[in-house]
Amino acid sequence: MNLLKKKESKKTEQEKVAERREEILAKGRKFKYPLQWTRHRIVINTILIAVIVFALIITGGWLALYRLGMTDDLLFKVTEIIPVPVASVDSKNVRFSDYLMFYRSSMTSIERQSGSQFDSSSFEQLSNEYKRSALTEAETYAYALKLADELDITVSDEEIENEFNRHLKTGGIDRSEEGFVKIIADNFGLTKDEYNRMLYLTLVKAKVEIAIDENANDVASKVEQLLSENGNSFKGVADTLGAAVIYEETGGLVDNKNIDGGRATEATKLEPDQSSGKFVSMNGDGYYFVKLIKKTDAEVNFVSIKVPFTEFTKRFSTLQEEGKISEYITIKDPNLVESAIEEPVGP
Repeated sequence: MNLLKKKESKKTEQEKVAERREEILAKGRKFKYPLQWTRHRIVINTILIAVIVFALIITGGWLALYRLGMTDDLLFKVTEIIPVPVASVDSKNVRFSDYLMFYRSSMTSIERQSGSQFDSSSFEQLSNEYKRSALTEAETYAYALKLADELDITVSDEEIENEFNRHLKTGGIDRSEEGFVKIIADNFGLTKDEYNRMLYLTLVKAKVEIAIDENANDVASKVEQLLSENGNSFKGVADTLGAAVIYEETGGLVDNKNIDGGRATEATKLEPDQSSGKFVSMNGDGYYFVKLIKKTDAEVNFVSIKVPFTEFTKRFSTLQEEGKISEYITIKDPNLVESAIEEPVGP
């Protein structure tokens, strides 16, 4: 004992302080390491919960889109942000948001009237008809985008804005942008950005049609030539070219606000017996030529020749026949009539 006391007495004051500090730190470690372990588990649990929630959201969204066929606002906005596919055309993805955009724009006015005009069965059949039409429309535009990439065809923001401004003045009315945006929201359920998306797709498809449809371009050139040779006789040109063109007469004065591919709008710019020259229809499905017969402040009487685009439709139909269009949702056939199930006849 005396020997131990002598050893302790020989320790310097600095050594004693160091020993005391070590004792205190050792006691602290008993609390530190369990706390670190707890924090570690909290982090792991938080990550696991986040992964599970994310998986549930993805699964729920997948079921809502691909199995339940839901078309509500939330899913539409989500698909605008996340470009998930609804189908593929010749390996080109069809955006789910485009399909929903076309479907919702068609159904907006119908849904508002459904309570008074449609029973549930009729409304469901109509909904399926519009879904089928919207999906096919989205597929055609996806194919147009694919061809545009191959042909190096682009549409600029300026072209979209010019087309939007042209739509503002449809029917000769100089609408405000605010008023027009309200019209497309009320009638089609679309924002300006969504409407511009439609314009973009239409412009792309029209440019593709012009680029690939040599026959339509040749026919349009013949129309121009024949009009210059026969004194601007639209009926004479139509008789000469036959089924290659579509000839129409209004038969009298009609509203100059007609939504007719832009013909009434072009006619209001003309003087009697003056023709417009070639222009692409507003929905991009062909060339129009218009000749004004008579006009008033609110009405026009005109004749027109249409040179339809056909090459794009032929190519798209070929893809359908060759099975190069894959759809990831199932739409009930609106024309399918379920036959009664007969009970099996016993022996």
